[in-house]
Amino acid sequence: MKKSIVILLHIGYWAIYLFLLAMIVMALKLNSPQVSGKTMGFAFLLFPMSVGAILPGVFGFYVSYLFLFKRYLTAKKSTSLIGISAVIAIIISALTILILYVAFSGKGVNWTAETCFTLGAFLAIVATVHGVIGFVMQGFFKWFEDVKLNADLQKKNYDTELALLKSQINPHFLFNTINNIDMLIEKDAKKASEYLNKLSDIMRFMLYETKTEKIQMGKELTYIEKFIELQKIRTNNQHYINYVVNGDATYIMIPPMLFISFIENAFKHAENKKIENAINIRIDIENGEIRFKCENSYNPHKQKIQEGSGLGIELIQKRLNLMYPDKHTLVISNNNDLYGVELTLYSNDN
Repeated sequence: MKKSIVILLHIGYWAIYLFLLAMIVMALKLNSPQVSGKTMGFAFLLFPMSVGAILPGVFGFYVSYLFLFKRYLTAKKSTSLIGISAVIAIIISALTILILYVAFSGKGVNWTAETCFTLGAFLAIVATVHGVIGFVMQGFFKWFEDVKLNADLQKKNYDTELALLKSQINPHFLFNTINNIDMLIEKDAKKASEYLNKLSDIMRFMLYETKTEKIQMGKELTYIEKFIELQKIRTNNQHYINYVVNGDATYIMIPPMLFISFIENAFKHAENKKIENAINIRIDIENGEIRFKCENSYNPHKQKIQEGSGLGIELIQKRLNLMYPDKHTLVISNNNDLYGVELTLYSNDN
């Protein structure tokens, strides 16, 4: 949702609140009894309703809107949320009473325990009500953004599938692999057949395994291994690529082809195949957390690294935001002659 619309909704909300508050105060003034200047009475309660009620309203609303929603409600910490909300309402109420006490000190106001309790309860209720409304408004904005993101991704489904096919098995890689296998046939027909089967498995994976929202991570890792094996045909340097996987991926579910864009990008830009560990790929799986790290060396004088490939980094980030909202971090670094990607997925329900 546009920032200008969000601001207008906030302004509209407080305008309506102030209007209703003014109507209530006017009605109470018309029906309240006359009191002497030394008596607190019912008339004094009109002040917090007209002025003092604004403070707990604003505090309660924005504490819930800016802090409590993300920290507790989205994290599904209901018990903690109720407790912290009650404490915050009491604190806001006490601060407001303190402000009113300072404002009315020495002006004939009788601050009795009963008055403070009644006023404090009223202000705490005001803070709580506005806090709930803050939750509702923030929840609406989050829901709207999720719907918009889903609609945007669904609209691009066809282009995304086509881009996946082109970016992961692009013609350049496909032609090179076929040529390398063709050259290998005369030297080692058995090994050439193995590589051809790997290429066939990769094509089959892309055509049939990537249609679902999530797949077993083991299948994704098998695909990555075969992709790397086909890349190794292009060099005699056995230490050109360092690929390590730690952890059990048996019961892990992830979106298909989540890592391959970064891996393909590494092979695209790591041109010097004679150096050792030109490409380092590491995947760690522990307690439902997945840490993916891919680094590659390159010559900064000959080329400019392009962040992401095929789908582009923007679409990859949108995909992550949809599948792992607030449960992932993506860090891309480019230091001198080393380009790196670190992606961590924080999820216990893969």
